[in-house]
Amino acid sequence: MSDCLIIGGGIIGMLTAHELSQAGMRITLIERRETGRESSWAGGGIVSPLYPWRYADAVTALATWSQQRYPALAAALHQESGIDPEYQRSGLLVLEVEDKTQALSWGKRHAIALHSCTADEAVSYDTGLKTGGRGGIWMPEVAQVRNPRLVKAARLAIDHNINILEEHEITELISHNGKIQGVRVGTTKIESERVIICAGAWSQKLLAETAIPPAIEPVKGQMILLKTNPGRVNRILLHNQRYLIPRLDGRVLVGSTLEHKGFDKTTTTETQKELRQFACDHYPALADAPVEHHWAGLRPGSPQGIPFIGPVPGMEGLYLNAGHYRNGVVLGPASARLMADLVLQREPILDPAPYALDAARE
Repeated sequence: MSDCLIIGGGIIGMLTAHELSQAGMRITLIERRETGRESSWAGGGIVSPLYPWRYADAVTALATWSQQRYPALAAALHQESGIDPEYQRSGLLVLEVEDKTQALSWGKRHAIALHSCTADEAVSYDTGLKTGGRGGIWMPEVAQVRNPRLVKAARLAIDHNINILEEHEITELISHNGKIQGVRVGTTKIESERVIICAGAWSQKLLAETAIPPAIEPVKGQMILLKTNPGRVNRILLHNQRYLIPRLDGRVLVGSTLEHKGFDKTTTTETQKELRQFACDHYPALADAPVEHHWAGLRPGSPQGIPFIGPVPGMEGLYLNAGHYRNGVVLGPASARLMADLVLQREPILDPAPYALDAARE
């Protein structure tokens, strides 16, 4: 019998499994489909919340811890797996910021590099950019990773010492007298005295019958990938909730929508055209860049984007680590470490109170 079952094989589940395994626990990770193929694969990989000054301090605390950890984590995953997650500091340029005073105050309060910039200064950060006369905010230390490579690296890093069960969909959480005993997959019972739900947008379904069901909902985001040459886009650009992210191979990722349509992952031609037009409006040199891929992912939306990390009330041995909204990659390392601290009853890296299921999030 495993010491702990982890339900969900995205980046949150795999990093949580990695943390607990390194502490000596026997881990079984159960994934309904294929590891790393849902929102963890689909996202842009910006190692910062978008408009970070608009989030609660609880999100900033997780993000800051993770950002400090990321260079070492990416290097370790590369060494353990042979796959480079392509961590790089591209810098983040945010155009047309209405709450600039709030942004500058937030940066000063948290000692984060964040500067006001004019339209001319914005162009100096990336000469191919067309700003339309807009200035904004420049965050030079913001980094990125390439999500598909990150999740592949994480999977290979845990593959040798964790029992991984793919294509295993949980049909029931098994408990007795208020204590978790394991899960059921079809007619098969998998026993454990500890179960951690890391199932992203699907977590609410699994915990719907618990005392405090988490307020997690799927939020669809459509994205496209443009095939072009290196150097056409050099900085991460954010404008009106849309972004462009340059990859090392020259490709440019463009996203994303915010759609509340349940678990539907259908993509639309109209959205593809809108995203491509957004890219061309800001970088005219992308006009000849074809769309190589178009996809959608389901983010686990939560109130204020504050994830749920901790024990599930009323069920001993049951835990939740989900609800990271658009920030699973950036918050993942800190969330996994905090979850491991709580399970192992170690001194936590951060105050866990803001992430509890019954904590106020409004």
